[in-house]
Amino acid sequence: MKDIRTNNIDRFLGYSQFYNENRPAAPNSIIKILTRYLTQSPHRVVDVGCGTGLSSFIWLDQAKDIIGVEPNDDMRAAAIAEWHAQQEPENLQFVKGLSDQLNIDSESVDILTCSQSFHWMDPQPTLQEFARVLKKGGVFATYDCDWPPSFTREVEEHYQALIAQAELRMKELAPAEQLAFKWNKEEHLQQIRNSQLFSFSKEIVFHHWEQCDATRYANIAVSQGGLQTALKLGAEDLQDAIADFHRYVQQAFDGESQDILFSYRMRIGIK
Repeated sequence: MKDIRTNNIDRFLGYSQFYNENRPAAPNSIIKILTRYLTQSPHRVVDVGCGTGLSSFIWLDQAKDIIGVEPNDDMRAAAIAEWHAQQEPENLQFVKGLSDQLNIDSESVDILTCSQSFHWMDPQPTLQEFARVLKKGGVFATYDCDWPPSFTREVEEHYQALIAQAELRMKELAPAEQLAFKWNKEEHLQQIRNSQLFSFSKEIVFHHWEQCDATRYANIAVSQGGLQTALKLGAEDLQDAIADFHRYVQQAFDGESQDILFSYRMRIGIK
């Protein structure tokens, strides 16, 4: 039987390109916030659970050494493909690794981030490892985007209904021990404080406007892990619901790209 860690890694198999094409890239506000708390430009940034690298590439012009750590082979392959497409920047590498077993020297990291990934990690052993590799004064940040992205009440209600239907089908098709396990995002800050490894911690909320067409907005919903898991388990009945959602969003967008508000919640700890 698979364990929780394997289930969590395997959840992201098979749709890395779809994920990469539709999910929002990490906004530059993250650089501004974390660099200010560090009080200087970072030398080394480590992005753990980096997925397809959307949260790693933003540091290219900001740090001398960037390491994206990702245990899922499909996601990491997509990140490496993008690295090749960007002419293989020498200051960025993607490596296979687990959050509580980083192959990184102690006290060598200025900023360590988890973008939409910390809830897949066992928090206390992970924080122990993060504290080990961070320099004194180094900054850990876990940040997550709120779903659905803000647009209209009606579109968001349809989005939530589709995800709820997918989650129900997923639980009907597989026992809990075969499914991924999420730690509660609302407890991230308390987990940081409970570790007693950080001298300062807080939560920061910020927002980012991004242009989005109807297809991409609908695909953000389809890229959610629960829906993808349900499809992989054989919930073909969801295809009609997905098609209906696409049609509804197309009508709401009326053939135009729209400014969509993405809201983020960041929890930081300074060693």
